[in-house]
Amino acid sequence: MTSETVIIDGYVDEPACLGVPPYISPYIRTVAGVLKEHGIRPEYVTIDQLRKDPMRTAALRDAKLVVMIAGVTVPGKYLAGTPATLLELQQLGFTFSKKTTSFLGGPISFGYSPEGGEAAKKQAVSGWTGMLSGDPAAALDSYLSGGEPEGSLNYANFDRWAALGADIIRQHPMYPFVMLELETARGCSRCVTGGCSFCTEPFYGMPRQRNAAGIFAETAALYEAGARHFRLGRQPDLLAFGVSGGEFPKPDADKLRTLFSGIREAAPELLTLHIDNVNPGTIARHEDAACDALREIVAGHTAGDIAAFGIESADPAVISANNLKGSPEAIFRAVEIVNEVGAVRRNGIPELLPGLNFISGLAGETEQTFAENRAFLQKIFDAGLLVRRVNIRQLMPFEGTRAYEDNTLGKFDKQFHAFKEDVRANFDVPMLERVFPVGTVFTDVLIEVSGPVSFGRQMGTYPVLIGIPQKLAVGTVISCAAVSYGARSLTALPYPIPVNRLAPAALKWLPGVSAKSAAKLLSKMPFSSEEDFVQAVPGAAKLSGLMDFS
Repeated sequence: MTSETVIIDGYVDEPACLGVPPYISPYIRTVAGVLKEHGIRPEYVTIDQLRKDPMRTAALRDAKLVVMIAGVTVPGKYLAGTPATLLELQQLGFTFSKKTTSFLGGPISFGYSPEGGEAAKKQAVSGWTGMLSGDPAAALDSYLSGGEPEGSLNYANFDRWAALGADIIRQHPMYPFVMLELETARGCSRCVTGGCSFCTEPFYGMPRQRNAAGIFAETAALYEAGARHFRLGRQPDLLAFGVSGGEFPKPDADKLRTLFSGIREAAPELLTLHIDNVNPGTIARHEDAACDALREIVAGHTAGDIAAFGIESADPAVISANNLKGSPEAIFRAVEIVNEVGAVRRNGIPELLPGLNFISGLAGETEQTFAENRAFLQKIFDAGLLVRRVNIRQLMPFEGTRAYEDNTLGKFDKQFHAFKEDVRANFDVPMLERVFPVGTVFTDVLIEVSGPVSFGRQMGTYPVLIGIPQKLAVGTVISCAAVSYGARSLTALPYPIPVNRLAPAALKWLPGVSAKSAAKLLSKMPFSSEEDFVQAVPGAAKLSGLMDFS
């Protein structure tokens, strides 16, 4: 590391913004754009790279300016990277010499908690010069222009910086396999009633909509820099893009059609175009307009997409106490509507499915809450509907939210863990098989963890974790076919499935083959045809047309 100016990506995860690999948050790119505008070419490094290479950390001592983006307000489980901890931020702070000016920015300014179930605390981080107050890029621009390190979001400036900083993505260790979160708006229309009790998005105020032309210009710059994977994130409700009016604005399908067509024009050979948050309350209150808007998303995106629903709870008492988005009946109807529009398949993969988020520890929660949540999921399953994934987490309350003082943290931990285990075993597994039946083919799976069982994912929004029972190098891109299911992942074999070349450890995953029968099957190798093999293993008929016997 030789640059005098360094951007450290400590990763962010907020209700409306993800920046954990393979995602790169808008914060990183706009900060890079500010530096470039001031004639500075920064070096970019991730917290994971610093963890792996102490020499890179030591070299920070020679930097004149360090900007680190960090902070998690909705903790999750991550595969390709781990967000920076408070201890790591403190350790980095003590790495710098007296000549280094160092700033922290991003949601870390709201506070820090090591995990869900604990309140986040605001605190100064030792060793750092200070915090970039407000919008990090605007605050940095103010500082470099001779002012204080504080500033507010201005989309005219944001658009310029986002395009200028686009080529920073080339320094990401996973490049070109990077997901670019495209910001469309910031703030929440539900601020008029205070918003959900726990959410940090109201900290950004009422929604400020980004001009579509700015999004297209940024997309074009990212595309020129090699980006091929995009997600329309960084907003609480994509259906509200380009519209205003009340707590649940009525969707405008024409605005979304323009948005998707403009992005595709700016990135003509993109490989992924997904979405993130959709407010189920918007769908339930504007069914016809929401259907039209969802159809435009399906027409413009790439398959395998997820509309993330922050439902939080199906208990009416919790919904009322925390000003959540809708009744259980309204949320269920929203799930139905997304299925009606998006459950069609393209090359075997559903176009667009809902993803459900639950939070435990909210005000009004009782033991009955978990029964209500389980019954809600069972109703979805019994109705034959599809849900791509269910996230279950404990509340991480932040100072300034109502949930910071009014919550039930620690009161129902036993019930929370029992509910989570029950969902993983009795809902997730059969639902995953319903969404991706045996034989579903996944193309362009990127291997992120190598081992006897290698793990990979497609590029996308909340892509399913795929285990492949053979050692594959990190960075390998492979096609594979689903053969078995776990709580939050599935097992797949390389496609076309090379039956005669499968190791015993992989052979046992074929339908109708057990670990015991795999050894006997090996003695009959090689099989000359699919017909020959299915006669020996009738269950393999589920994989008809997917097997190779060369």
